[in-house]
Amino acid sequence: MYRNKTPNRKKIMVIFTAVLFVVVFLVGRLVYLMIFCSEYYGRKAEDLHERERDIKAARGKIYDANGVLLASNRTVCTVSVIHSQIEEPEKVIQALVKELGMPEETIRKRVEKVSSIERIKTNVDKETGDKIRSYGLTGVKVDEDYKRYYPYDSLASKVLGFTGGDNQGIIGLEVKYDEYLQGTSGKILTLTDARGVEIENAGETRLEPVDGNDLYISLDYNIQMYAEQAATKVMEEKQADSVSMIVMNPQNGEIMAMVNVPEFNLNEPYELNYEVTEELSTEEKQDLLNQMWRNPCLNDTYEPGSTFKIITASGALEEGVVSLTDNFNCPGYKVVEDRKIRCHKVGGHGAETFVEGIENSCNPVFIEVGLRLGTDNFYKYFKQFGLLSKTNIDLPGEAATIMHSKENVGQVELATISFGQSFQITPIQLATTVSSLINGGTRVTPHFGVEVKNAEGKNVETFSYAEQKGVVSQETSATMRELLEKVVSEGGGKNAAIEGYRIGGKTATSQTLPRSDHKYISSFIGFAPAENPQVLALVVIRNPQGVYYGGTIAAPVVKDVFENILPYLGIPKDETVTNEES
Repeated sequence: MYRNKTPNRKKIMVIFTAVLFVVVFLVGRLVYLMIFCSEYYGRKAEDLHERERDIKAARGKIYDANGVLLASNRTVCTVSVIHSQIEEPEKVIQALVKELGMPEETIRKRVEKVSSIERIKTNVDKETGDKIRSYGLTGVKVDEDYKRYYPYDSLASKVLGFTGGDNQGIIGLEVKYDEYLQGTSGKILTLTDARGVEIENAGETRLEPVDGNDLYISLDYNIQMYAEQAATKVMEEKQADSVSMIVMNPQNGEIMAMVNVPEFNLNEPYELNYEVTEELSTEEKQDLLNQMWRNPCLNDTYEPGSTFKIITASGALEEGVVSLTDNFNCPGYKVVEDRKIRCHKVGGHGAETFVEGIENSCNPVFIEVGLRLGTDNFYKYFKQFGLLSKTNIDLPGEAATIMHSKENVGQVELATISFGQSFQITPIQLATTVSSLINGGTRVTPHFGVEVKNAEGKNVETFSYAEQKGVVSQETSATMRELLEKVVSEGGGKNAAIEGYRIGGKTATSQTLPRSDHKYISSFIGFAPAENPQVLALVVIRNPQGVYYGGTIAAPVVKDVFENILPYLGIPKDETVTNEES
């Protein structure tokens, strides 16, 4: 019987074609992977057998105005273990306990942990790192690293700031200029087998780090030292809570010194700068550290008191609501609406001119001037002088002025504002505003940063800062310089007078809130030479004990600093200037 075999043949052909197609596809795919994707999968395979360790870049240095090194680096080590390579775990544990001084339980836990690489301790001094290397322990890695080092410990601590474990800035200039100071980390790549064991004679691949750039600032080590010594002296003598001081160039805003005593040790930033007897929780200690790190010159506000009369006088002269020959009378108080506002001199100053009112720091005179100026004009000059905006100093955390809303200012509020009470500003705001009122009318930006250079000394960037001209007229500025010179030569600021120099300035004594605590802030702002100011200094003494008047305890601090830094800055004496009381 004849059977038709055609259907079977067709079936075989279909199967053969399908198999052939699959084989061709697989061969094509293999060719594609081996030839066209070989580099990609080669990298993937290599990654599976490479162990990566970071090489920290050296952070850029910080130099003062004269090239004095303020922040540098020290070589330290990071000690790690690779679990899969450890041959004698007990020997490793005992050696690390001995050299690192860590609890055995902690080290044992890390050594026995199954991971590609486990960090035991960072910031190990180089001598200890070298000792650990000398054991020749398989599976123990000692990599050199950098730790920030401050040669002068606490100098300008709240300005310079410090870095964290990852070498990133935490506070101060270290965080503000972090992008320039922080370099780019390198890497060490080590080939391993599938078990994670390093392949013998395979060597290491190194991607070298790129060091950070160096920052040059306007702060002057010598001026900072003079200012810190003077501030510390008055704090100890008056048993004050703290003392802040700013020394700056009023012509361009460069800050030569910024002091906040007590300072803290930058090389031990997590240690409190005073003794604590009670046990602290982690949160409590962190709160105390945060307070210790604060920079009161710009992070905190205060009532400026009579130093603010410089602003009131400038606005009134500019607006033409008062002249130098205007006459006033001070019986020891002034009644505003239903309030009796007293002068610091209980018996009053009697008849006096506007000039004498400034010399005497007479509250009733300035209340009258403030009322003449009026709320609208007062706020116009607040804005014009820059008081309602921040100074934009190149440090983090600047606080804003705390001022009444204009619609909430009545006659009593206006009266108290006129002599520097019932509102708050920062010390840096006061120093910057007064600078603009005595330098001819240019609002400058206070700053530290001058330029950035690379490790070879080549300029990377020179910083420039905003200025606003015409804040006050040249005429008003010249008048204010003359008036404030009289305050020192003939008025309440005479304790700041220096033989051979024309010094301008203004004293202040204000009370903190609540008034019932009877705590005071004594301050003085001064500048020299009065006819062409090259240096301005503001000192703020918080809660001094005993005598607390600004003219008595704050003015001598500025005098002390000026006596040192005026000759240092090359500012010549004027032989026509005498001071019989000096």
